[in-house]
Amino acid sequence: MSLARQVATVVARTTWDDVPAPVLDRARHLVLDAVGLAFAASAHPFADTAAQALGSFGPGDVPVLGSKTRLPARDAAVLNGVLVHGLDFDDTHIGAVTHVSASALPAAISAAVAADATTRDLLLGYVLGVEVAARVGLAGAGAFHDLGFHPTALAGAFGSAVAAGSVTGLAEDQLVAAQGVVGSMAAGLLEFLEDGSWTKRLHPGWAAQSGITAAAFAKAGWSGPEAVYEGRFGLFATHLAGRETHPELVAASLGERWETAETAVKPYPICHFAHAFADAVLLLREQHDLRTEDVAAIRCAIHPVPGKVVCEPAAAKWEPRDEYDAKFSLPYVVSTALARGRFTLAELEDDALRDPEVLALARKVEVVPDPESAFPAAYSGWVQITTTDGRVLTHREQVNRGHADRPLTDDDVVTKFRGSMAPVADEATTERVLAAVLSLGREATDTSARTFAEACAAG
Repeated sequence: MSLARQVATVVARTTWDDVPAPVLDRARHLVLDAVGLAFAASAHPFADTAAQALGSFGPGDVPVLGSKTRLPARDAAVLNGVLVHGLDFDDTHIGAVTHVSASALPAAISAAVAADATTRDLLLGYVLGVEVAARVGLAGAGAFHDLGFHPTALAGAFGSAVAAGSVTGLAEDQLVAAQGVVGSMAAGLLEFLEDGSWTKRLHPGWAAQSGITAAAFAKAGWSGPEAVYEGRFGLFATHLAGRETHPELVAASLGERWETAETAVKPYPICHFAHAFADAVLLLREQHDLRTEDVAAIRCAIHPVPGKVVCEPAAAKWEPRDEYDAKFSLPYVVSTALARGRFTLAELEDDALRDPEVLALARKVEVVPDPESAFPAAYSGWVQITTTDGRVLTHREQVNRGHADRPLTDDDVVTKFRGSMAPVADEATTERVLAAVLSLGREATDTSARTFAEACAAG
């Protein structure tokens, strides 16, 4: 049996009652995090640019998170993906190295609203989308990044096809076809790292609309290659040729082991690969009362694969050209955390990016390979600070905070949500969205997905 059919068999038979209650509750909190971030992103220029571009294709009736915009289902999914992922503060499945909610949620919302489905349909589709996207990322064994592919875009497309297929009630053969079709749409390059451009922000939304499109074609009777994962010209043979991969993980324990519960919520608005370093520096700063003038040199050890993302090209990492560059700069993250004693969205504003104290400190950062890194199972960080008076201070964060082994609690997620909402929404809006998300699928009579989407739009 092909991997796509193994997936389809499980997805086609999985019902709301098959998902453990703790998984559903964690899923609600992951959705809450994503919706809060969409609201926060709505105040940034890239949100307006994306809305303008998508609006040029014509109006629609599907609500957009944190926005007054209404778009056709597929375009709404694109914009929702841009908003959830745009600040790079959204959740990540650590082992998969994939932002799973940023595509699965937009796909599930648009598919559910378009089909006049229920919130249970929506949340179940979202969970199944997360489960499949995570497994596709896991099967890549951390190698997608090494070859310049963004697994959020690739794995997210497959997860989105499953999410949309589940919501719209595709039969097993149709779910197989949807995965086969979306394999020809899954795309996402990491070239944005060279110049700080905005393409990464688009990847999850594009994956979501690709999944919706593939599910619609499959429902209409379009065929797709069944061996889309493991075939001679399937995903792994074409994208990761010569690398160690584990395609069998795409379907392994699907419906039995729940990767949704393993998904990490971010404590910092930066690339997940840099989180352990921020925590390490902040701990050393507090323990030793360090200030910028005390630092002679900083050494950071990182696995070479994430190192390509947050340490290269060196010139852009020492002096980020914009806030998106800064999110993917290990030297900037380390120097900012040390200089300011925190790393929040404020540390990505223009005045922070031009801070001469931070930029001078970034030049003192040396990056070396980390033979003890847990990547891709966890995103490790080792920091050594040499002080001007000769002290050598070190700290290792082997497992990054937010990881399933060190999770942010549901209460932490609610606190983060409130922080995301505070700059852009009043208290009444915040409470309305909080109630809508945390009640997803709980009502005895259930509510429509459209009612939920309207509750999560801007008033």
